Amino acid sequence: MGIHKEGYKILALGFIILLVINIIIGIVWNESTLLKWTSLIISLVLYIFILFFFRLPVRDLKPDPGLIYAPADGKVVVIEEAEEKEYFKDMRLQVSIFMSPFNMHSNRYPVSGRIKYVGYHPGHYMVAWHPKSSEQNERSSIVIETESGAEILIRQIAGAVARRIVTYAKENQEVRQGDELGFIKFGSRVDIFLPLGTEIEIPILQQVKANKSIIAKI
Repeated sequence: MGIHKEGYKILALGFIILLVINIIIGIVWNESTLLKWTSLIISLVLYIFILFFFRLPVRDLKPDPGLIYAPADGKVVVIEEAEEKEYFKDMRLQVSIFMSPFNMHSNRYPVSGRIKYVGYHPGHYMVAWHPKSSEQNERSSIVIETESGAEILIRQIAGAVARRIVTYAKENQEVRQGDELGFIKFGSRVDIFLPLGTEIEIPILQQVKANKSIIAKI
């Protein structure tokens, strides 16, 4: 278990801010032992939560071209046929995973292949489970073409709390199933659009883990 690189600056800044706050409280309210201990406990709990959020567990994976793994930790909130309007512009099988602030937020490639498209779109910050969040929230879309020629789209979507999407994918890059594609900070959602007829392996409301849970078969 490690700490994700996206958390280094936030953890350093958070430590400094909390340290300064506790020093000020200690100086201004020097005689209030209760206030000083309350501030210290709240600061420790908050900092431990930030550490927990940016955790990076080891998730080794042996690539399998016949399987599609979950690209994120969280709960499956959508399994349905839907029109994908950005890239495919036709009907696809959509699987959406909602990531709460308590989930690990590193996103992974669900399949191996070549990156054909990367698109970033600024937008709103509706709650991540809202049906329109996939089209109107800040989002980043990545299309991977597998060795068999199938194209799969993964969309990182910012939520009401998450305000920054990080995407590492580059067009024409060869990627390996299980490697990291990006990170979303503080609660969000990941959609994956699959070809119609794809065999889904999970039920709605299932809790899944990136690189651990098989969501479909090609």
